[in-house]
Amino acid sequence: MVVGEIFAVPLERSGMEKVKVVFSKAAFEVYKQLVESAKHSKVDRSILRAINHKKELIKLDKHYGQPIKRRLIPKEYKNHGIRSMFRVGLPNFWRMHYTLGDDENMVEIVAFVIDIVDHKDYNKILGY
Repeated sequence: MVVGEIFAVPLERSGMEKVKVVFSKAAFEVYKQLVESAKHSKVDRSILRAINHKKELIKLDKHYGQPIKRRLIPKEYKNHGIRSMFRVGLPNFWRMHYTLGDDENMVEIVAFVIDIVDHKDYNKILGY
C-alpha cells in the first residue's frame, strides 16, 4: 500500500440490506412544489438538495434519522400502523419524517417518507 493513495471501497456488500425510499402522497406533493419553486428560490433549492442527499444517506443507513419517542408519534400516524418514526433535519428548520417497513418478500427495507414540513407544522404535528 502506498502512503497517500486513496481507495474507493464499494458500499454494497453481500448481506447488506437494500433500502428503498418511498414518498407518501403528501410528502411527494411538497417535493414537487419544492422542485418548481427551487428554480427561483435559493432557500427552496437548498431544501430540495438536502432532501435528495438525505434520501441517499437513508439508503446507506436506514437508522440515519433521529428516532422519535413512541409517545410523541401522532395518533393519526399510529392509526395507519406507524410504530416507529425518524426525524431528519433539513435547512431552514424544515424536517423530513420517515418510518421503516419490510416489503412483502422481505428482500428490501422500505423507508417511507411520511411528510416534509417546515418548523411551524413540525411543532404542530409533534405537539410542541
